[in-house]
Amino acid sequence: MKNLSVLLIGIATLFMTSCAEKTGPNQLTKEEKDDGWQLLFNGETTEGWRSYGKETFPTGWIIDDGALMCKGSGRGEAGAVEGGDIIYDKMFSNFHLKLEWKISEGGNSGIFYLGQELPEYDFIWKTAPEMQVLDNEKHPDALLGKDGNRKAGSLYDLIPAVPQNANPAGEWNAVEIICYKGTVVHKMNGETVLEYHLWTPEWNELVAGSKFPELNPTWADVASEGYIGLQDHGDDVWFRNIKIKEL
Repeated sequence: MKNLSVLLIGIATLFMTSCAEKTGPNQLTKEEKDDGWQLLFNGETTEGWRSYGKETFPTGWIIDDGALMCKGSGRGEAGAVEGGDIIYDKMFSNFHLKLEWKISEGGNSGIFYLGQELPEYDFIWKTAPEMQVLDNEKHPDALLGKDGNRKAGSLYDLIPAVPQNANPAGEWNAVEIICYKGTVVHKMNGETVLEYHLWTPEWNELVAGSKFPELNPTWADVASEGYIGLQDHGDDVWFRNIKIKEL
């Protein structure tokens, strides 16, 4: 009987330990904390986030069921009146970023990194590389650009995400962006979908063949440190589990 009691206590202890280690959205495990990860969004407040080019947080973004949500105007970028792009108010250089996103039907958005906040630019995308967020099935951007370089997970208008493994509109996608001394990796739903290298002759040639030189003649000269941003493209979009580890 004594042995049975010891066994039951052991099972109960293992069960409680297992439960304690499980975390829901917008939380860090003990292992992540010990490894230097930090949350950029706790699922309850917008602390740390603000509008691009402003000190306040826009009314067009809300917290919806533990996610940062942009309430779409339905008019694309031209309709981003109450929203606008938002940035986390700290610059990062070498980092590993993880987050989840889901997009509304026919929606478009993006995740920016190494972005600059300059008076001459009204949008962060005029200064920053972008991981595309898109409903590949219904948004026309999926058919534009070159070789699918405007589909979800791609380096927008520059490098396509291969394989193209985005989940459909309304479903969560887990993505990662790793940036280290000019080497950048995009991951989506557990797979590496692209890798590239900033500030190289190959990079300059790639940018020269895109639309970006018309928007900013010095666009290829991406900064070595900058802001992480989330785009208001006029469509409903959600972001959660935003965490980062500085490298």
